[in-house]
Amino acid sequence: MTKAEIVNSIAKETGLDKTMALTVIEAFMTQVKQNLANGENIYLRGFGSFVTKRRVQKTARNIITNTTIIIPEHTVPQFKPSKAFLEVVNDNRK
Repeated sequence: MTKAEIVNSIAKETGLDKTMALTVIEAFMTQVKQNLANGENIYLRGFGSFVTKRRVQKTARNIITNTTIIIPEHTVPQFKPSKAFLEVVNDNRK
């Protein structure tokens, strides 16, 4: 599903026009990015959590050139679904 399809679906369900639905979705995504960039986690009860994880520095191998490279320590965003979210997804797959 694309962002445009989500906007259309939300506009239809809520009665908002598409530009307002797009504004709300964009504002939500901006808040998620800003909070994660500031090191703040986001918890949405019944949906899931947006958190950041630290990855430690590690040594890896470039298999093309057969050389060792160092991957520096970095932070990655992660989504952890709630139990209710997982139940809905798993029930629909059966």
